[in-house]
This record gives sequence, structure tokens and C-alpha cells, in this order.
Amino acid sequence: MDRIYVMQLVRSFQVGEISRRTFLRRATAAVGAASAASLLLVACQPVSAPPRPVTEPAPTGEGVGSPETNLTTEAGLVAGMVEYAGPDGETLTGYWARPEGDGPWPAVIVLQEWWGVNEHIMDVTRRIANEGYVALAPDLYKGQVATEPDEARKLVMELDMPAAVREIGSAIDYLLAQEFIAGDKAGIVGFCMGGRLTLMTALVNDNLAVAVPFYGSPLTPEEAAGVKAPVLGLYGAEDGGIPVEGVLAMGEALTAAGIDNEIQIYEGAPHAFFNDTRESYRPEAAADAWQRMLAWFEKYLGS
Repeated sequence: MDRIYVMQLVRSFQVGEISRRTFLRRATAAVGAASAASLLLVACQPVSAPPRPVTEPAPTGEGVGSPETNLTTEAGLVAGMVEYAGPDGETLTGYWARPEGDGPWPAVIVLQEWWGVNEHIMDVTRRIANEGYVALAPDLYKGQVATEPDEARKLVMELDMPAAVREIGSAIDYLLAQEFIAGDKAGIVGFCMGGRLTLMTALVNDNLAVAVPFYGSPLTPEEAAGVKAPVLGLYGAEDGGIPVEGVLAMGEALTAAGIDNEIQIYEGAPHAFFNDTRESYRPEAAADAWQRMLAWFEKYLGS
């Protein structure tokens, strides 16, 4: 793959020099797969204002994720970095959080945006844990975190998506094996790139009770018929990379296949409307989406 050429395509689409169709056709030829090109398209939002600063820095040194303590207890939660075996026996890492005590609690996998497992994703993981779940965010970038779009695109292009799905499967297996987990299936939620990976995982993993993609590139109708778990899809009507028609077509295919689903389109909401560290954040849509997600977790996982 010619990474420089792909980056030029991304830039050309962002500034309006080429159409969405032209971008997809050229990117598919460059990267060798329509699914990878679609994922890049989701990430190709128009150049806009820089992100708002995160109010709290990511933990460093002694504390969460440090070799000395690994896990910390704070505000009723146990949280930090954990290690577990990957699909080929390699060591993988992730950030997890759970309530204090013995449990048991249901399991939820949290999948990162294209930025990586940054403070925002760790905060979402803790928020889910505060609702009575054990939440694990597998680190698909192996410790790398992007702060600029060009860095994020590079990491996305280097990510082997089928391999990432297998690693997510290992995270699910690890979480379900813990003695403080209730039930034999997990929920999964993902954002942007993680939303697409949520749907891809739901195609192949039998250990999912519910899947919640936030603005993840939708499955084709043919793919959607093979999904193994109920789906709550949360999308913005003003998402420049994900046409509403494609999202609705996925929902119709899920319904036709007898798969419980709900597709919620938020008027006026752009891509990444849930991320409260960025200019794209839309508080009302984010709050409603959060409550819908919790309702679906309660329905399929309990709490």
C-alpha cells in the first residue's frame, strides 16, 4: 500500500477536491479492501477546529497502569491496565474498570476511536463501570495514542482489522473468565473505528449478548443478515463520512433477518457527537445515546 498516496486521497476528500464515490473507488484500489476504504472514509471528517483540551491528564507513573501497582481504587472503582493472552498466545493489554467488591457484574467491552485508548476512552470505561458493569477497553494500538488526525490515520492504516477482531475476541474471553463476572456473554460498545469493529465482531463472535456501535461504518445488508447479537446503532444525521441511507439499510436488513435492532439517527449531530473532548460534541444527543445504551445493556445483560 502506498501510504503517501492514501494520505493525499484523504486530504483531497477533506477539502472537497474529490467526491465520496471517487474517494472510495481510489482508496479501495490502494488499500485492497472496500471495508478498509470505508473505515478510512469514516475517519475523513472535514478539517475543523482543534479538539478541546481534556480536563484531566491521563494517569502516569505511580497509579493506574504503573508496573508497581497496576490497579488503583478510587471513587468506588477498581481500575487500571491488565494483561491477557492474545489469539496466538502473545501478551495483550487493556484498560479496565469495575465496582469495588466481589460482584458479580455483567461484562462490557469498550472499543476505542481512531485516537487509541486515550483518557476519553478510559473515562467512558469508568463511566460504564459506575453503572454496575466490568468494562474492558482492549488496547488495539499497543500503547500508541494519537492526538492529531494525521497520526490517527497512520495508525488506522497500519491496523489489521481481522486481526483486531480476533484480539477483541481474546478480550471477551478473558473478561468472561473472571470470577466476578455475571452471565456467559458480554456486551460491546465502540466509537467511530470502534463502532465498525463492534459490528465486525458481532458477525463472528458467539459470546456477545448485545452490540452498540456509535457512528461505526455500517454493514452491508448482506453482511447484516449474519450478525449474532442484537444491535443498537447510534448515528448522527450530519456525519459526513456515513450516509444515513446506508445505516437505515443495515437496520432494515437486521430486521428482515429477525435480529433485534434499533437505529437512532440524531438530527443535527455530526460524527463523534458523543466525544465530550472535541468540538463535535453534542450534549443532548450524547445524553440520550448514553441512556439508550444503558437500557439495552440492562435488557440483554442485566446489572
